[in-house]
Amino acid sequence: MAVIFFFVLEPYMREQTKKHSPLKEVVYENDDFHLKVNYSSPLKKSREIFGELVPFDTIWRTGANEPTTFFTEYSIRMADKSLPPGTYSLWTRPNKDSWDIIFNKDIPDWGVTVMSGGKETARNPEEDVIEITVPVERLEKTMENFTIDFEDNGELFMFMAWDNTKVKIPVNN
Repeated sequence: MAVIFFFVLEPYMREQTKKHSPLKEVVYENDDFHLKVNYSSPLKKSREIFGELVPFDTIWRTGANEPTTFFTEYSIRMADKSLPPGTYSLWTRPNKDSWDIIFNKDIPDWGVTVMSGGKETARNPEEDVIEITVPVERLEKTMENFTIDFEDNGELFMFMAWDNTKVKIPVNN
């Protein structure tokens, strides 16, 4: 039974979830500064997102499916914390007025545990590299797709937005 699950059911479930939460890749390049984020982008679909689908004060895999990954070639500063070069899994703890953003050395195969029915993340807290807290901004226009991208208006930010919520993390090289 376990063999059928891991070789038939699990790949089928992953394929089905990716139809509803497509994979996205975002790249930021400026001279030698190169950042990349890979994530799955779920849809709002008339659901209450933060505080309901994504509970407050609970670690979220930050998107859907596999964990979101963040890559930097060089040491950078995320807000006021130094992040060495490498690829990290990106986790968040959304709250009503602020989010905790966590960069973790471990990149698990899937963002949640199967045995928990998707309620528990696969994050190993012992592998956390940095954790920062950023304020929430309210959006006037609803974002239907969960989105991660970069804003550079003289100051660089990585942002995450969904529903009527946006958070921005300052990035410096």
